[in-house]
Amino acid sequence: MTPDLYVFAKRPAMGAAKTRLARDIGPAHAQRLYRAMTARILRQVRDPRWNTVVYAAPANAIGTVPAWDGFDQRPQPGGSLSPRLAAAFSGPRRPVLVIGTDCPQVGARDIADALAALRRAPFVFGPARDGGFWLMGAVAPLPPGTFDGVRWSSEHTLADLEARLDGPIARLRTLSDVDDAQGLAAWRAGRH
Repeated sequence: MTPDLYVFAKRPAMGAAKTRLARDIGPAHAQRLYRAMTARILRQVRDPRWNTVVYAAPANAIGTVPAWDGFDQRPQPGGSLSPRLAAAFSGPRRPVLVIGTDCPQVGARDIADALAALRRAPFVFGPARDGGFWLMGAVAPLPPGTFDGVRWSSEHTLADLEARLDGPIARLRTLSDVDDAQGLAAWRAGRH
């Protein structure tokens, strides 16, 4: 079965994404940057070895964002990150990877490395320097409650999630998110 790569993406509307970055560089520039980062990531991860899915929020954004044209587009369920991840990792047994749009340096090689890691371990993460992750992979479906109790958007996120998983965990390279002016400067300087 062909693996699925879910790219969590928001409509690039003013104030809808990159709100922390917008506080540092202004909402118009943050919106332009988010649009560019999302388009870049989608170009870089598209590959016939997996099905790239734009996991869209809000649902009515499907079919309205030019950068998403040509990609399978599915709506994210409402609520916190827990039910959205649970939905991505449900369904028939198959390898599933999820990424966001905060690390513009992610490319097809990273996705291929993650799928190779899933042949050796039941879980794979691309750790982020802030304590979260830029990629998660597993063979779906995951048990109900896997994402309950995770402290999202904190330095504990990855550790909390790994503690809930049963089995070996593979790790990819560590990257930095572009969430604020400091992260943007680091990415532009090539320090990811």
